[in-house]
Amino acid sequence: METSRTAELTRNTNETQIEVSLKLDGEGKNEIATGIPFLDHMLQLFSKHGFFDLKIKATGDIDIDYHHLVEDMGITLGQAFKLALGEKAGIKRYGFFVLPMDETLVTVALDLSNRAFLVFDAPLPISMVRDFNIQLFKEFFQAFANEAGCNLHIRLEHGQEPHHVAEAMFKGFAKALDLATILEPRLNGGVPSTKGTLSS
Repeated sequence: METSRTAELTRNTNETQIEVSLKLDGEGKNEIATGIPFLDHMLQLFSKHGFFDLKIKATGDIDIDYHHLVEDMGITLGQAFKLALGEKAGIKRYGFFVLPMDETLVTVALDLSNRAFLVFDAPLPISMVRDFNIQLFKEFFQAFANEAGCNLHIRLEHGQEPHHVAEAMFKGFAKALDLATILEPRLNGGVPSTKGTLSS
């Protein structure tokens, strides 16, 4: 039996208000508006390269700091993926990608195991893109991993330009997540685990 593999949800707090619509089996169509141009750019890349149809409308206390909105965006997107995947029946589960971008090389590996863990190894001497500190993306990925139930490893192999590093991370993350969420016909709708379940 086919499932929609879609999710729509809203998260409202005193700090942020976020609406997300997600279709896993999409074409990379997106409408992204978070009020943070560089975050919009990264999420557009994520949608395009993962073939996820994604609509996001978000507001928050960005006049104070970008931290709350970036982290809450990771929370909400992680929840959307968890909802869209359901019992994770038939998915490949694992995904990995090595993404080159000019002088930058980033490795991303993940397991949709329902065991949340993040390894984020990306030291940078310069991390600012205009007024945005890309080290904030560690909070985004940690929040995503927690909510999606994802074991996620992101490693900067080499690179200096912070825009290139962030872009390689999000493109690599998209490609790895696309691989992990693809349906494996040989499973015949089963769960890719000897335990028989990947749900909590």
